[in-house]
Amino acid sequence: MERRSSVRFAPSEIARMEKLVTHKKERVLDEIFCRKLAEEFNCSPGRVGSKALQAVQVQEWFRQKFPASTVIPPCLPTGSEEKALASQASAPVSEEKPPSSEENALAVDTSISNDIGEEVRVRFQGFGAEEDEWINVRKAIRLQSIPLESSECKLIREGDLVLCFKESNDEALHFDAHVLEIQRKQHDIRGCRCVFLVEYDHDGTQERVNLRRLSRRPKHS
Repeated sequence: MERRSSVRFAPSEIARMEKLVTHKKERVLDEIFCRKLAEEFNCSPGRVGSKALQAVQVQEWFRQKFPASTVIPPCLPTGSEEKALASQASAPVSEEKPPSSEENALAVDTSISNDIGEEVRVRFQGFGAEEDEWINVRKAIRLQSIPLESSECKLIREGDLVLCFKESNDEALHFDAHVLEIQRKQHDIRGCRCVFLVEYDHDGTQERVNLRRLSRRPKHS
């Protein structure tokens, strides 16, 4: 007998997953996609103090939306496609696409091809081949931001550039922001309790956030 997960999702999480089901169909069942979405939910302010979600719990929720007969296995490449892919450079990279005023920062999973000048075709984590993009390495790629542990809050200082998770009713994105003020507080069993006032670079709005929503930029990036 199959055991169902007893995890309870917040209304905002359910709304986001319903939207993803509508737009991405069976692609939401991808293991990497579910892992990234679970990490995103765990960074939400509503999850502070709650047990962290697991990728399998998110994946199970999506599975219940699709009858087993409708889940289509991924298409295998044709012989010509395999030959073309074999001739291309393909390697994991720890990089991200910097956010602009229209989009959030996305983690780059793989560089598919890099044989045309400064442009490369990349695949973003949690997305399929049909959403690959050609981007300029110098202008659109940088080292991936580093998530912070509770003991590392002292690494963040006023004036620092950080990557900050921002959630609204319709979407949850990461944006570049600068730290304006830090309220240092004593840590407890839940970890860092410090409060950071940040200003988002793309629109100039300000917000007070906790450490879980911040990632620091690596040096010399």
